[in-house]
Amino acid sequence: MAARVLLRRSLAGASAVPGLPPGGGLALRGLVSSASRPREDSWLKSLFVRKVDPRKDAHSNLLAKRETSSLYKLQIHNVKPECLEAYNKLCQEVLPKIHEEKHYPCALVGTWNTWYGEQDQAVHLWRYEGGYPALNEVMSKLRQNKEFTEFRKERGNMLLSRKNQLLLEFSFWNEPVPREGPNIYELRSYQLRPGTMIEWGNYWARAIRFRQDNNEAVGGFFSQIGQLYMVHHLWAYKDLQTREDIRNAAWHKPGWDELVYYTVPLIQEMESRIMIPLKISPLQ
Repeated sequence: MAARVLLRRSLAGASAVPGLPPGGGLALRGLVSSASRPREDSWLKSLFVRKVDPRKDAHSNLLAKRETSSLYKLQIHNVKPECLEAYNKLCQEVLPKIHEEKHYPCALVGTWNTWYGEQDQAVHLWRYEGGYPALNEVMSKLRQNKEFTEFRKERGNMLLSRKNQLLLEFSFWNEPVPREGPNIYELRSYQLRPGTMIEWGNYWARAIRFRQDNNEAVGGFFSQIGQLYMVHHLWAYKDLQTREDIRNAAWHKPGWDELVYYTVPLIQEMESRIMIPLKISPLQ
């Protein structure tokens, strides 16, 4: 505003200069405006430029577990409706062989079908002990595994689409370990606004304490490759009514409402899947 006032005054003075031809004020106005615009732009930009956070480490190193170097892969397959039964049968025959084979440094954390949410969908969660080198080793060995090659070819004929993400686990969440059932599982997925992952982690490091009483917290992850700024929270409940009761109870705990209030603005989109584990899933 100050820059514009000064500009008007200088223009007013220019219009009174003796000997200026008609319209000369317009020419001078353009000249003065051009000369002052870089200074004005610089001044305006200074009002909106954010200071750089002086962190000297990657966000993933600040948020992830340091005592482990596990990498997770989340696979989501949209199956042709008429093929879901055959798809499940095929997975139950082949996936345990990879999970149980010590030759492969990976483990099947859980495998499910969606019950509520997007239908005819399969969700698989794998852990790679040792991070990216372990992932590369497994992928290299599976490419030479004829049974797995045939499995992928047969499976591909049953799918409409598929996607995956590579994830790290939040340091303040539970380690996902096998559990007995029967349970239903909820995968809550949040697309965050870019640049808000640290803020999300700071709030949820406190919020998770409100959701531990019933052992419902299974695991919390954030994406590294694939769709970025994605967060996934995995919960286990005995049934839908138990889920409702536990979630409602959290609102009666002092502080929960405040943490929700501050985390909601960080979210661009969110999705909830209610899932049923397959028989081979370590998470039952």
